[in-house]
Amino acid sequence: MIFDILTLFPAMFEGAFSDSIIKRAVEKGLVSIGIHNIRDYSDDLRHQTVDDYPYGGDAGMLMKPEPLAGAITAAKERLAGSDPVVVYMTPAGRLLDQDIVKELAEKKSLILLCGRYKGIDQRIVDNYVDMELSIGDYVLSGGEIPAMAVVDAVTRLIPGVLGNMDSAETDSFHSGLLSHPHYTRPEIFEGIRVPEVLISGHHANIKEWQKEKSIEITRERRPDLLKKR
Repeated sequence: MIFDILTLFPAMFEGAFSDSIIKRAVEKGLVSIGIHNIRDYSDDLRHQTVDDYPYGGDAGMLMKPEPLAGAITAAKERLAGSDPVVVYMTPAGRLLDQDIVKELAEKKSLILLCGRYKGIDQRIVDNYVDMELSIGDYVLSGGEIPAMAVVDAVTRLIPGVLGNMDSAETDSFHSGLLSHPHYTRPEIFEGIRVPEVLISGHHANIKEWQKEKSIEITRERRPDLLKKR
């Protein structure tokens, strides 16, 4: 999987991708991450201007179409032959869920476009963007943190990234439910004992307990997931 990230703040990604699972995935050659500054494609060589006032008198600034078009075109040229999907991170996009993560994990390459200010010129959305994604019903300062979330979520599903793929398959949302409670040693902590069924060695009973708890927690916290399921 190749991730090509287009942003005004490349340094934001240094810490996020320099450790843990993503770092190991890159070292194994399972994932490649390129981070590119949209300012490099500004036609204003002196000031590298990438924003301007929006038509209509709205407050704030908007990202100009020319640098964005140049950055996306260059990314497509870099990824020629891998049929890249251009994903724009925006509050107006589809809400990212595990089904979309699975869909993206099937692609060969993703171009993640990080907006800033009030957003980007709509002509870029209409002519260059394949998918608009949001990570929640709230507003962030830009698309960088959502892009990090996409890279992390998708990377986990790439074969060979996790030492045991069963780990991903028991995560919350993988089956459409929240995950059941998890316990580890010691068996007794502050007077609270691990549920007896988990140390019984009876795999069928354990699976049934885990399923019941997943449904119970999902019904209590996210009943919308049960309706969807």
